[in-house]
Amino acid sequence: MSLDDITKNIQQKMAMAAGLQAKVKFDFGDDGLVFVDTTQNPPLISHDDGDADTVLACSIDTFQKLMNGTQDPNIAFMTGKLKIKGNMGLAMKLNSILED
Repeated sequence: MSLDDITKNIQQKMAMAAGLQAKVKFDFGDDGLVFVDTTQNPPLISHDDGDADTVLACSIDTFQKLMNGTQDPNIAFMTGKLKIKGNMGLAMKLNSILED
């Protein structure tokens, strides 16, 4: 899965996340990042870096598994495959939004 595919998938999921009102960064290291600002309507989604309320950092492969339900986000976090910086409550909300 490419960064563009992930961006499209995130865009579809965030369209259903009315009322989130947050800035989130999905950091894929050398593969790039996706920045989502849901404080705007429609949500701004870009590959530009910005200050975020929560940063989720993982590989694209791990993120794909999180989105298709084959990787438990809690296990990924506990094993270090997923790193979270910032608002943990927001990260938990994102989990329910991003899951299939």
